[in-house]
Amino acid sequence: MGNPGKGNSVTDVRAHGLDRGLLKELLTTYGPCGQEDAVRDICHRELEPLADQTWVDAAGNLVGFFRGADGPPVRVMAHMDELSMIVKRVEADGSLHVTQLGTMYPGNFGLGPVAILGQRETLCGVLTLGSEHTTQESPRIWETKPDQAGKAMDWMHVYVFTGRQPEELTAAGVRTGTRVCVHTSKRDLVEFGDYLGCYFMDDRAAITALVQVGRQLSGNEGRLPGDVYLVFTTNEEIGGSGGSYASRTLPGDLTVAVEVGPTEAEYGTSCAGGPIVAYSDAECVYDKVVADRLMDIAIGQGLSPQPAVLGAFESDASHSKAGGLSARAGLLCLPTLSTHGYEVLSRDAIGAVADVLVEFVTGPA
Repeated sequence: MGNPGKGNSVTDVRAHGLDRGLLKELLTTYGPCGQEDAVRDICHRELEPLADQTWVDAAGNLVGFFRGADGPPVRVMAHMDELSMIVKRVEADGSLHVTQLGTMYPGNFGLGPVAILGQRETLCGVLTLGSEHTTQESPRIWETKPDQAGKAMDWMHVYVFTGRQPEELTAAGVRTGTRVCVHTSKRDLVEFGDYLGCYFMDDRAAITALVQVGRQLSGNEGRLPGDVYLVFTTNEEIGGSGGSYASRTLPGDLTVAVEVGPTEAEYGTSCAGGPIVAYSDAECVYDKVVADRLMDIAIGQGLSPQPAVLGAFESDASHSKAGGLSARAGLLCLPTLSTHGYEVLSRDAIGAVADVLVEFVTGPA
């Protein structure tokens, strides 16, 4: 159970501040698809004192319940999982052949140190292509050279050097199916000018925003128009199964996802702009009345929102609506440069998105 009675009125407090400590902690915590436990523990620590009730459902989602009046309930979701790798096989020399979990390629995160999350021990390895000082006798490397075959580097070209023998890997609990993540040494938050940069802002920045929403809602039982469910979901990067389960099992007809959003000329979006409000993506057309309301709230707050029709993009909300698990859906995004790569967003993006969400769930249905 949560601890109601804390916090301030939703009408007189805004969520402008950035909790750098929480964001940094989330960014450096491993949370590959299907193994989000460590991230969920942090989210639960933050959410439990705020919500009227918290629990982990059968899909591994963390749910925070904020009791409201008898208006329509709303589910607001941000996902805990990160883009990662999975061991396809362990080679005789102790190296690992890996493939992607989620849409990523070796170039997205670069060659370098990785964390191998063995069942009994986490090991350090190195994702490597091999030496550039090679000829056609090393075709795997040769074909990726820009001045030779010029083929894009993909998962069949790289491997993880572990420096361990197969029996050592077995002792650590490393086998087919083991998750491999970008090492924490590459996950420091970088601040420059008006911007923040790091891998895995997707979706740790959105999680930070959702926690800030919880802080604003805390202690406001009876003043919310309807029940609010803040849901920290699993497995979004590989099909949104966690969010879909939550949409099916929690009350209400509306699911709103909080995500990073691409800032590219084809969408007319900018990293320097306000929150991105999606009207459609590759999975569904979002409900216009929901998108319009998000736009109106952001305009009223002076945030210069950016409407967008997204292409190669999906969310917990669009998966839920496309699967018939949620009658209505909305998507609010933090404008982000280089999504699924080294991601950059403005210092104000997290607070701005939190502000819009607070007004969305506390205003008229």
